[in-house]
Amino acid sequence: MVYLRINEPQERDAELMRDSLFGGNKVNLNVVIESLCTRSSSQLSSIKQAYCNRYGSNIEQDVSQKISGNFKEILLAVLKSSNKSASRVDISMAMCDAKTLYEAVESGSSVDWKTIMSTFSSRNTEQIKAILLSYKELYGHEFSKFLKSNKCGNFGKDLRFVVRGIQSPAKFFSRQIRGAMQRGDTKEVMARIVVTRLDDDIKEINNVFAAKTGWSLGNLVKREFKDSGSQRNSNVLMAEFLLALLKYS
Repeated sequence: MVYLRINEPQERDAELMRDSLFGGNKVNLNVVIESLCTRSSSQLSSIKQAYCNRYGSNIEQDVSQKISGNFKEILLAVLKSSNKSASRVDISMAMCDAKTLYEAVESGSSVDWKTIMSTFSSRNTEQIKAILLSYKELYGHEFSKFLKSNKCGNFGKDLRFVVRGIQSPAKFFSRQIRGAMQRGDTKEVMARIVVTRLDDDIKEINNVFAAKTGWSLGNLVKREFKDSGSQRNSNVLMAEFLLALLKYS
């Protein structure tokens, strides 16, 4: 993680993407989604270029090869959206797209996923955020809330996970940490999030996490990396490193 912090952000995220796709027996979907679905379109374009330069491969092709099912379709749409120029957000267009989403989910007995995915893939990240905000303003609830309904099935559940990352990265990462606390891999997740989000929104993540749990990220680091057991020295060093990053963020 210290090494990743030294890297340029796009190089770091490209390395994390590669490792999450090819570094183990199975794809680490959490890391893939963190890398692809919480960045701006310009950041994602830089990650794609860094990935291509370093590995001589195309992220879209590797995602298509290594990921299957719903997440394959959803993530390829996210990657396609990064090709759209990040010009000024068009509120009128966002309102129209929000109405399109509403019609796609409410007008028939089944959800029109083709229209929904076409909308997301044809707008950059900033515009997608505006669409989601417009949807709430028009209809009084989050689009992601509807995705929980039985009508949306498993595809809706998977899309909801991605949409929440796009819409509010700080809340998304707070949930990631809380999930890690339940699974027992808090150290790995904490270290990755502190390192990768330090220059973006780590303070906001800390505020959201503290509001939900009563713990600051710093206190959680101290608890998880306590100086005991066979890994005492490495735990202490990692705790000091992460606490220093949090202090000066």
